[in-house]
Amino acid sequence: MKDTVAIILAGGKGERLYPLTRDRSKPAVYFGGIYRIIDIALSNCVNSEIYTIMVFPQYKAQSLMDHIDEGWNIFNHSLGHYLRIVPPQMRVSSDWYRGTADSVRQNLDLLEHAQAEHFLILSGDHIYKMNYDQFREFHLESDAGISLSAIEVPVEEAGKYGVLTVNEQFRVTGFEEKPAKPSEIPGRPGFSLVSMGIYLFNRELLLTSLREVPGDDFGQHLIPWLIQREKVYAYPYTAKNKIRDYLVKSYPDGRRERVLDPHTPDSGYWRDVGDIDAYWSANMDLTGVAPAFNLYSTLWPLRTAFKSYPPAKTIFQNSSENRVGQVFDSLLAPGTIISGGKVSHSVLHYDVRVNSWAEVSESVIFPHVDVGRYCKIRRTIIDRDNHIPPGTVIGYHPEEDRKRFAISEKGIVVVGRKTFR
Repeated sequence: MKDTVAIILAGGKGERLYPLTRDRSKPAVYFGGIYRIIDIALSNCVNSEIYTIMVFPQYKAQSLMDHIDEGWNIFNHSLGHYLRIVPPQMRVSSDWYRGTADSVRQNLDLLEHAQAEHFLILSGDHIYKMNYDQFREFHLESDAGISLSAIEVPVEEAGKYGVLTVNEQFRVTGFEEKPAKPSEIPGRPGFSLVSMGIYLFNRELLLTSLREVPGDDFGQHLIPWLIQREKVYAYPYTAKNKIRDYLVKSYPDGRRERVLDPHTPDSGYWRDVGDIDAYWSANMDLTGVAPAFNLYSTLWPLRTAFKSYPPAKTIFQNSSENRVGQVFDSLLAPGTIISGGKVSHSVLHYDVRVNSWAEVSESVIFPHVDVGRYCKIRRTIIDRDNHIPPGTVIGYHPEEDRKRFAISEKGIVVVGRKTFR
């Protein structure tokens, strides 16, 4: 995709993810054991052979910029490849980025000098695998000025998103932000088509729109204006997106064969991890025998800044004392030690220690956390740099937890950074 420049919008405060975003931007939040959320969009770009990328950060961006500098310095400038981090520069006004469209508008000079026929606008805080080249093919075949990637959701859930009205050819005829009565997809009763916040623009249309259309946000201002005047099409992500990978096929006689699956099960997976419940659920989707989102893809690998820690390990096996290092259906990053404790259906990041007789279940633990002996942790997210005192119980008594910690609508407890020193 040499004619496409990707722009990743990474400036959001992530207020609904607080306190995880107290010290970092939303795209910099840890995910999946060894990643940051922004690694998903960056990996999709590289896997789609997009090697010209701009990232627009703003809010508490230092950890995000450090992460990109450490893990994504892989682009060859002599070949015209680059990953540019573009914080607010106030080149056109004295304002910070006021919205998604404004962040791009304030960098029109970069877009004008870019060697690109298309601009791909991405959010830096979604979890999904997407072949952007297939998206571009749909865009060209539709002869669209702008294409919006969209996903089907049940009507009762669609009110949380921007809902598209389309005709049978998937040309967009209307857009409504968080409607009370979402429209249904033609021929698909009970389902609505919602915007994923992924836009593919023809070059001149984007540049002209940013100059002429008032408003600071793509979803609220530019997209509705363009729908009335330009050819705007919705890309049916679930039906069209194809991520290929190798699977192991088993036969009754015991033989196993590595085969190429043309459409992996997580090709249609997409999560907006904008709040605590969605973020926790996306991490839980990584666990189990057949994870809803598979990190172990061969042909669609996820990249990150790898930390040099020793291998994860479990120690102690003394059943008479009930002191056994056990792990079930969980992800452990390097440096993790399960020292006589029990971990189930959880995601543990770098340098986490679970000590003897402690139990951790359905939880996400960020780097540099020590879980003391006899602790019981359930349905909890623990931010980094915490030393949980022995015997601490979290996630079992909501009223007590609410006195000390943040709790989401669905009861997920969040322990902020350095709550326990």
